[in-house]
Formats: sequence, C-alpha cells, structure tokens
Amino acid sequence: MNSRDWLCWSVAGFLCAGIALFSARYLLLIGSVPSEIAANAFANPWLLIHVAGAVTALLVGPLQFLPAIRARLARLHRWLGRIYVIGCLVGGVAGFVLALGATSGPISTAGFGMLAILWLATTSLAWRAAMRQRFVAHRAWMVRSFALAFAAVTLRLYLPLVDVFALPFDDAYRAISFLSWVPNLLVAELFLRAGRRRAALA
Repeated sequence: MNSRDWLCWSVAGFLCAGIALFSARYLLLIGSVPSEIAANAFANPWLLIHVAGAVTALLVGPLQFLPAIRARLARLHRWLGRIYVIGCLVGGVAGFVLALGATSGPISTAGFGMLAILWLATTSLAWRAAMRQRFVAHRAWMVRSFALAFAAVTLRLYLPLVDVFALPFDDAYRAISFLSWVPNLLVAELFLRAGRRRAALA
C-alpha cells in the first residue's frame, strides 16, 4: 500500500469508525432519536436492527482492505469477511424496510430502497465469488459493497449542509437519498477501471 492509498484508507477508516461509534448511541439508548427518523412508520424495531448491521459493516469493512491482513492473516480475513457480510445483509434488509417508511415521500423511498437492494446484491455477489475462489471478482464486488456501506458516512457529511444553507429539509433529504451513494458507486467503478488498466499495462 503506497502513501496515497494509506492516506485514503486512513481517512475512510477514521470516518467509518467515527460514524459507527456515533450511531451506536441508538443501540445504547443514549440521547434521543431525531424526529425525522423517529417518525418513520417502521422505526420500531427496524432502526435498531439497521444500526446494528451498519455499525458492524463500518467497523469491519476497512480492515478487509489492509494488504497485511489479506496476505498474512488469511483466516482472520475470512472471519472478518463473514462478519462484514452478516452486517451488510442485516443492515440492508432493515434499511429497505425503513426506506418504505421514509417520511419525505416516494423519492426518498426510491433512493434509499435502491441503496439497500444494491448493497444486498453487491455483498451477496462478493460472498459468492469468494466461495467459488474467484478472487478478482470477489475484490471488485467487495469494493462496490463497501462504497455503498460508506453511504452511511457521506449521508452524514451532507446533512449539516442542510442547516448551513437553510435548505428545506424534505427537499434536501430527497436529494441526499441518492447523493449519499450514487457518487460513491461511480468512484468505486472509476477505481476498479483504473486498476484493470494498470493490470493490462503490466
């Protein structure tokens, strides 16, 4: 891992850990749930289930991209992979249910619903590729899966801008339901394409 990759991993890992620990307050019943979230028709019990799965994925996911773990601690990598997949599947299913109850309307339901479906699909395909020992495909699908998991981070980077620019919350939230994950997935695809190009040149 070169210095640029290490810097990117460090920033992403720090953000994931920060958001995961911040979100874990719901599981520990610390503080109140924001009114917009509490008003979701399916918040009880699906919010806590979603948080539990997403927090797990955010904490474990970055570790899976460390070359030292993949190369020297293969057994640990496999077990962390299983934990990550379970976290994604639990978080994705609960996230889809929550999307159906989004208080900002059908656009938000579509945005977050698509995120949940794609998260479940990419994670399942990554797991399937690993089981078939198709490790190049496994890595590609895992990059996509983590890009979608990272939506939990980008969503919370966008939310403060709603107050900064005094935007109508519902309108902004509809946009964020797509902005939180579509750019992430585009960056993942560009990253994978650049990797394939470097491999071809090599």
